[in-house]
This record gives sequence, structure tokens and C-alpha cells, in this order.
Amino acid sequence: VANPSSLFLTDRERPVSGAVVFPALDGARPVLCDIQALVVRVASGATPRRAVVGWDSARLAMILAVLESRCGLSFSACEVYLNVAGGLKVSDPGADLAVAAALISALTETVVPHDTVAFGEIALSGEVRSVGHAALRLKEAAKLGFNAALVPAGTKGVGSLTPRNFATVGALVDWLGAKG
Repeated sequence: VANPSSLFLTDRERPVSGAVVFPALDGARPVLCDIQALVVRVASGATPRRAVVGWDSARLAMILAVLESRCGLSFSACEVYLNVAGGLKVSDPGADLAVAAALISALTETVVPHDTVAFGEIALSGEVRSVGHAALRLKEAAKLGFNAALVPAGTKGVGSLTPRNFATVGALVDWLGAKG
């Protein structure tokens, strides 16, 4: 396959909330994949469901807890569905920021720009931490036509790709306009 990322990316021309591209690493090779989230409010008293395909459900629980505790967002009365498109299994903690962006986007029905990728690890404090091979991830994204990246503070851009740096996940929430 000339471009493995094409197997894992959906149509990027039609913007939709809850979808964010993550530059995963398959060994030493970056592969871009869609992280998709759907957040559905449930009736009062109902137990909300959490369903995950292609990612760690315990990590999803942690990201939801950080978004609730550190950012003031409420997922407790919502069902949350998270999917890594194309059947890819992602275990990279660098997916945290992409997952958080997809969840925030789905909750608020705010679209993350289609030409943007996201990566970074989220700590329990809400801090966004650097991950390995940032330049390699950004280089692959730029090669495939992406123009922007949501990344940890201090991450430098590659080529024409512009980084939008975040020190905390709260700053991401503010950028997406989810507070207020």
C-alpha cells in the first residue's frame, strides 16, 4: 500500500463534529487515523453507556474524568462512544489530546478544522505532555496536506504545518469555545 494512512482516514471534505485526525506510530512509521467520538445525552436517571473500539476504555475513563474535574465539562449524563476508524488499535498515550478534542467537539458540536491533526499525552493534572517522534508525526501530516496541529506546548512546526500549542487541556477547551 503506497499510503497506509488513506486506509484509516475518512472523507475530510465534509466537516463533522467529533472527528479528529491522530498521527499514530506503527513501529517507526507514522499512520494517520480518524478518532471519532459521539456524545449522546440520556434521560434523567438512566445509566450512561461507554463504548470504545480501538482504544483503551480505562484511558477513556481517565480523559473523561480530567475533562470533568479540570475543565468543568459534564459527561456524566451522556453516553460516550469512541471509535478509531478503520479497525486500527491504538495504544499510544499520544492519542490523548486527539481523543479529548474529539470528545469536546462531539459534546459541543464544534468542528475541529479538517486540515488539523492532534497529539499529546494528558496528565491527571490536565497538563498536556510531549510525546515521542513529534517531528516525524508532523512531517507525515504535512506530506498528506494537513496545515495545522494541536500539540503540546513547545512543539515546533514542520514545513508549512502550523502548530497550535497547548500547555493544558483546559486551553484546548477554551480554544474550541466549549466554555462560556
